[in-house]
Amino acid sequence: MLLQVIYLVAITAEAASGAIMGMRRRMDLFGVCVVGTVTALGGGSIRDVLLGHYPLGWVAHPEYLFFTVGAALAAALLVRYMHRVRMAFLLLDALGLVAFAVIGCDVAAAAGAHPAIVVLMGMVTGICGGLLRDILCNQVPLVLRRDLYASVALATGTLYVLLQRYGIGHDQATAVALVAGFLFRMVAIRWSLTLPVFTTRTPPEH
Repeated sequence: MLLQVIYLVAITAEAASGAIMGMRRRMDLFGVCVVGTVTALGGGSIRDVLLGHYPLGWVAHPEYLFFTVGAALAAALLVRYMHRVRMAFLLLDALGLVAFAVIGCDVAAAAGAHPAIVVLMGMVTGICGGLLRDILCNQVPLVLRRDLYASVALATGTLYVLLQRYGIGHDQATAVALVAGFLFRMVAIRWSLTLPVFTTRTPPEH
């Protein structure tokens, strides 16, 4: 039950973040709904394909499509009343990122995957929806920039797996991982924490 609630929260948050991005790119209503739906369901779909988990979640439960479209439409209607659209986008995206990371770990664990694969599938679930969103919006994906994004998903999934491995209950591990992951992402945004960037010196062209 808890996981189902978290999933609905996650797809709502990611659909809203996709809709906001689509509106910032001046897409029409159809485009906004498509980007919102792909953002919400894309990561889980890629995870299920990699795990051989069929049917895909939204194929088995087509009501998720209506749910994500509704969330995208609601965000499109409400965003004009938001004074800080960028911050709303980042908050929603962070919430979806860590929630999907936990859900991805849970699905992979239920499929009997190795713990390393469980964490990896959590990251895939967390980041791939946003990756597809940014590609559709003709933007350099957030996950490929310097700020901590995929690292947050990895840390959230690792914490979730370790907590359960050392005897912490499922619900407690879920709550701790979600809060810790969300705070990690917010701290990274607030203080512009980044991974090291490696560059090469190239001789000038003649």
